Amino acid sequence: MEQLRVGDYQLTWLDGGVTHLDGGAMFGVVPKPLWQRKYPANDKNQIELRTDPILVQAHGKNMIIEAGIGNRKLTEKQRRNFGVTNESRIDESLEKLGLTTKDIDAVLMTHLHFDHVIGLSKWSEETLVPTFENAVVWTTDIEWNEMKHPNIRSKDTYWEQNWKPIEDQVETFTNEIDILPGLKMHHTGGHSDGHAVITIESGGECAIHMADIMPTHAHQNVKWVMAYDDYPMDSIREKQKWLSKGLENGAWFTFYHDAFYRAIKWDKEGHMIDKIERSR
Repeated sequence: MEQLRVGDYQLTWLDGGVTHLDGGAMFGVVPKPLWQRKYPANDKNQIELRTDPILVQAHGKNMIIEAGIGNRKLTEKQRRNFGVTNESRIDESLEKLGLTTKDIDAVLMTHLHFDHVIGLSKWSEETLVPTFENAVVWTTDIEWNEMKHPNIRSKDTYWEQNWKPIEDQVETFTNEIDILPGLKMHHTGGHSDGHAVITIESGGECAIHMADIMPTHAHQNVKWVMAYDDYPMDSIREKQKWLSKGLENGAWFTFYHDAFYRAIKWDKEGHMIDKIERSR
């Protein structure tokens, strides 16, 4: 498991499963000859996308960013359509670190689309129960409201089975919240109306988790946004804002979906100067 130290914070990537989604949808209006130079597609025009939560440890707390694809939560048709070739192995990842799901104090959800939220619950016989039984689940109030009351478009990704089991654990915020000293969640909108990014600042170091407004390293160009984005101009605005802040401060940019890199550091001109590659 790959790790990154940011001041007092230890980040460790867990095995949350893998999907393969349509490359055209993931890069929107960007022509395939351009995006495929940076991120390869298979013969079905799908690109590999991890769903790997990040364990964040500091100040005696264990938190995770996002929740993975879960286990036995998708139908055979859904697994085929979403290109799921491996489901979550979070229990095994945590065991290697001497932890269990009971040790997780908080889950930081940037948004609640199915590929981020499925792993928040698990089957106990015929009943869905919380995976992280002692954790607070943080998300924006806008996102939580849409999760429970989806519109004609969002109902395809906000599923009742993913919020019912964990509704008693959810805490929401509006604009910004301090989770721990130096660890914040910020509402951005864009990919979804309630989407958020996460920042870590500690010991003179910085990391930014931009989630699905920059899902992979190949989305570094501020105008390269997904067809899945509900508000693409908001995505562009927020991506430009947080990229600029990160580049100015020498930040690490971390990824949940990227199949090749866990984290990247770019210089002010956008050239890669440091990286943590995913073991393949």
